Amino acid sequence: MAEALPSKALFLLALSSKIMNRFLTFGLLILIAGCSEQLIQEKHEGMIDVPGGQIFYEMSNPNAAGTPLLLIHGGPGSTSCYFGLLDNLITDRPVIRYDQLDTGKSDRPGDRSRWVLSHFVEEIEAIRAALDLKELHILGSSWGGTVAAEYGLVGNTNGLQSIILAGPLLSTPKWMDDAQILVSQMPLDLQNVIRTHEAAGTYLDPAYIAATDSFYARFLYHQPKKDVPECEGVEGNSEMYNYMWGPTEFTATGTLLDYDRTDRLHELGMPVLLIAGEFDEARPATMEEFSNLIPNSEVQILPDAGHVGMVDKPGEYATIVNTYLAKIESQQ
Repeated sequence: MAEALPSKALFLLALSSKIMNRFLTFGLLILIAGCSEQLIQEKHEGMIDVPGGQIFYEMSNPNAAGTPLLLIHGGPGSTSCYFGLLDNLITDRPVIRYDQLDTGKSDRPGDRSRWVLSHFVEEIEAIRAALDLKELHILGSSWGGTVAAEYGLVGNTNGLQSIILAGPLLSTPKWMDDAQILVSQMPLDLQNVIRTHEAAGTYLDPAYIAATDSFYARFLYHQPKKDVPECEGVEGNSEMYNYMWGPTEFTATGTLLDYDRTDRLHELGMPVLLIAGEFDEARPATMEEFSNLIPNSEVQILPDAGHVGMVDKPGEYATIVNTYLAKIESQQ
């Protein structure tokens, strides 16, 4: 049996243990701080010249090894800030988000002659040239899917490894058909309010606005809306939205009224993933129809999410994207 230590020795041993614990704690804090520094992603941002002005971009993980991913926001006239929820979830590659001309942090010349699909394709070419994106993937959400698909049809597809279309607008007539199906699933009193005011063109009536908010709560954001720090102080462009699309998500009156690319989807020669939320206004059944028209495509449904899936379910959304990109790159 070991000899019992005298009380003074016990005191010194306890004191020594306390000092050691403090050093260990301090060292652990330094280690944690160092890890936190690594977890805080490296980012840089800037402006890129495009026809008509300059557009804002932000790149996360600029030194990551994976093929860069270019994110295209919805709208028209929305912003890229909500993609900030993916910053800590897609980290194996450079991820670039940008605000289209006339919205977000980009210049706002207000030239409606540039509010055409061909201009937004030109923006992608300018981004690729400015950032030297010889190889890339593109993800377009909603209206961003329109731009991504158009780029796949008429843009420079050299080095374009895949396209992800998240709740894309690929046909306004089909979008409107889907909207009517979804409106018909709402309570009858709200259906009547929507149809009455649409017939009268009274889109600013408080009752109509309340009914549209109810639609959005079901099919746009299916989960409680999240705070997105990147969106603080960043504004979209409702004039562009109204001019190109219309007063609400389910009422098209603008320049995209006759837009339809379903007759050309078979020309998309790269791998394509279509994503839809379970309760998406871009209905899952319609995504399946589009997939049947695209040779090398597949569909993934995001459970319990609406149209803005990266906000409703950012973790699950990122998993779908990461898994798909890894699969595509393993086949290269």
